Amino acid sequence: MQQLQRSIAILLVFMGLGLGSGAQKLYVPNFDSAWVRDQEPFRIAGNLYYVGTYDLCSYLLTTAKGHILINTGLPGSDTMIRRHVEALGFKFSDIKILLATHAHFDHVGAIAAIKKETGAKLMIEEKDAPVMADGGNSDFDMGGHGPMFEPVKVDRLLHDKDIVSLGGTSVLVLHHPGHTKGACSFAVTVKDETRSYRVLIVNMPSILSETKLPSMPSYPEVGRDYAYTLSEMPKMQFDIWLSSHASQFDLQKKHKPGDGYHPEAFFDRPAYDAEIKTLQETYRRRNASNFNEPARVK
Repeated sequence: MQQLQRSIAILLVFMGLGLGSGAQKLYVPNFDSAWVRDQEPFRIAGNLYYVGTYDLCSYLLTTAKGHILINTGLPGSDTMIRRHVEALGFKFSDIKILLATHAHFDHVGAIAAIKKETGAKLMIEEKDAPVMADGGNSDFDMGGHGPMFEPVKVDRLLHDKDIVSLGGTSVLVLHHPGHTKGACSFAVTVKDETRSYRVLIVNMPSILSETKLPSMPSYPEVGRDYAYTLSEMPKMQFDIWLSSHASQFDLQKKHKPGDGYHPEAFFDRPAYDAEIKTLQETYRRRNASNFNEPARVK
């Protein structure tokens, strides 16, 4: 593990994601090198921009009153995100709200750093807030080895159907538990000079190998939560769908470095439906009970 952590530190520094001399020592699980590979930032649609890495998605919603940042990648990725935000012509210090699709180290690793650097308010679904507070150590699947990211205090607890608003942009919170207890998707409408776009930033409910279905001591309702989420996701209505990982929606095929503004590249309902169907089939195989058990009522 020490050799792995040294290799990761070297890779992060090489990619411009240095952790800083005063950084807390973290337990770092193994991860894909695509998670720290640079990706050219670009405008997706309207006031929505991509500022993440090659595979770990970070989204910037810009407004005249400040910006909303969704997901921050691994610890140390604040350096890259800052560079991307500024390359697009925006001020990093104007980030006012921080959101996350779920409290795993690869999506919230730099939240504490960005919160300190910008003074932004962190808003997280209530059931993921304890995981944020202890740096991921209480995560039901990957926890128990110490913090995986810098612990951070949540400023606002979110719940299903809450609205997060800033500067005329309103984000609808959709609680989609299973991958984590507080996993969320976000729905937002953005506009450009010609039309509006209904955007779904979905937290695809993949099932980690450590997750035991239909129940496990650290998450007794995990099977029911997955059943609920996988029954709700096919109902989602949108023009554009995005996700927490670029590979989940084929970002690299839909947008290549140097491509111009083309929101329609992300119109891909068939791929969304196929991804959900695959996850439902995985759930059926992994779950000892029937997939058609009643989903919990929210």
